[in-house]
Order: sequence, then C-alpha cells, then structure tokens
Amino acid sequence: MRALVIADHDHQSIKGSTLNTVTAALACAPEVHVLVAGHNAAAAAAAAAHIAGVAKVLHADEAGLAHGLAENVAAQVLALAAGYTHILFPATTGGKNVAPRVAARLDVGQVSDITRVDSPDTFERPIYAGNAMATVQATDAVKVITVRTTGFDPAASQGGGSATVEVVSALADGGKSRYVGSEIAKNDRPELTAAKIIVSGGRALGSSEKFAEVITPLADKLGAAMGASRAAVDAGYAPNDWQVGQTGKIVAPQLYVACGISGAIQHLAGMKDSKVIVAINKDPEAPIFSVADYGLEADLFVAVPELVSQL
Repeated sequence: MRALVIADHDHQSIKGSTLNTVTAALACAPEVHVLVAGHNAAAAAAAAAHIAGVAKVLHADEAGLAHGLAENVAAQVLALAAGYTHILFPATTGGKNVAPRVAARLDVGQVSDITRVDSPDTFERPIYAGNAMATVQATDAVKVITVRTTGFDPAASQGGGSATVEVVSALADGGKSRYVGSEIAKNDRPELTAAKIIVSGGRALGSSEKFAEVITPLADKLGAAMGASRAAVDAGYAPNDWQVGQTGKIVAPQLYVACGISGAIQHLAGMKDSKVIVAINKDPEAPIFSVADYGLEADLFVAVPELVSQL
C-alpha cells in the first residue's frame, strides 16, 4: 500500500495542513509520497522532503499550476494516481476543490473530513455538524480522502530522512479555467487556522466598533488571531474570513477564548477540538459552557477589559 498526499503550499514553503495530512496518511499506508504541484516551487518540494515519514516527494512544475486551479491540479493528480491505494488532501478550500474531481474521474466514492484512521479502509468522520461520529468503510481500490486537520497531530517538519525529490512530467494548462486575479487581505495577525491562540466574538458585541474596542485589545495582549461567530459575520460586525464554524473555518488552537458567543451547534463544530476553551457569557444556559474548560458568567463589556488590564 502506498499513499499520496497532495501538498498545500505557497510555492516557497509547506503549509501546516500538509503536516497533519501526512500523519493521517501514515496511518493508512506504510509508504507515503507527497506531491508538490506548482510553479517555481522547488523550495516547497525541498521542504516537503524533510517531513518525518515521507519516503518520496514528487515535484510537478508548470505555469498552469501556479495558482492552484482545481482543473489543472486534478489532472496532474490523476496522471500520477496509478500505483497509489490512498490519495489524501487536507480539507482546506483547495483540497475540497480538487478531491471531488479526482474521485469522480477515478469513479470512486470520496471519504470526506476524516478525523481518525481505524484501518486502511475504515475511517471516522463527523456528521450532523459534529454531533455524531460515523465510522465508514471504503471498499474502492483507491481511497480518495480529505483530512480534517484538527483531528491529527502534525508530522515533524524536520527530522525526516531527507526524502528523494523526483521531478515528474507536469501537464500543460488544460484551458478549462483561467486565473483572472485575486484580492489578498493583509493581516498582521496569525492566520486563523494555524493560530495557537484565537479570541472570538459573537453577535452580543453589537457592532464592528465594539469588536475593535473590546476584542482587539485582548487579542493584542495574547498575540492571538481574531475570530467570530456566523451571527456576528452575518450582522457585519466582523469580516467573512474570521468566521469559525461548520460553514467557516475549523480550528483547534491551544487556547480559544469565546466572548459573547452562545455556542450554536454550527459554531461548536468548528472549535470544540481546541485544547483549552474559555467562555465569557452572561447567559448561564449558553451551550458554549458545555464544551468550555473555563466558563465565566459575566458581562463581556466588563469582564474582557478587566482581563486585558490584568494581562
């Protein structure tokens, strides 16, 4: 059995989600290869070669792979799929875009969002917004899998045996889609899904100004990323890329501080795997307290400034 991990990278370095996916792959098969598909991405391929547990890195370099267009990346994966029993993607935006295309072309069922590997063909995954866990068995010869990265510890980025890097034939741009442009939000804070500390606010804050006035100082003190509930985002209090939850970003930081978040099922599904959860809410019946390690029943507009002053 051999597993192929499709790397999430920025052409210069390997993103953390790839490390978690390698851990899942090692639980599926004894031999793990990593595909780095990009343009001028030799540095990322070299970094992948040092990941613990990786036996080989496949490096496909082509201008059509520069922007991670799903059609082009899927075609590249399919060209290399022969001989692999497992093809794994991190359950990121990019991975979720490519994996279904690969599964469809291989005519196999996709196993999505796994959080545990019980055996090479049996996996655990959340259903019903994380309120239940399903154990599923994949009987296809090739398993196409997306990995919920919060369910697996990251493989060591250094300490591997410096795996060989094999340059493979890269497919030319298929012409099915084209890159037009992007608007990249600049943020001095840690990226939400990779942050070790996250401070999140809910609709109880009442306005974007209150978000800045109350939540920002706490995040500054902790060196934290900032998050928000869907209700807060929908109300316009916080930008879309701060949304934590089933329809937002799935996070599992070392510390998650929830301020004025009641804890709807969809929000809990996105953050309940955090190592330590602190909840501040004046409603003693708020569902967030059911998953919190530390709960403070208090008015956030009083408690959070006090916490900032103590810090």
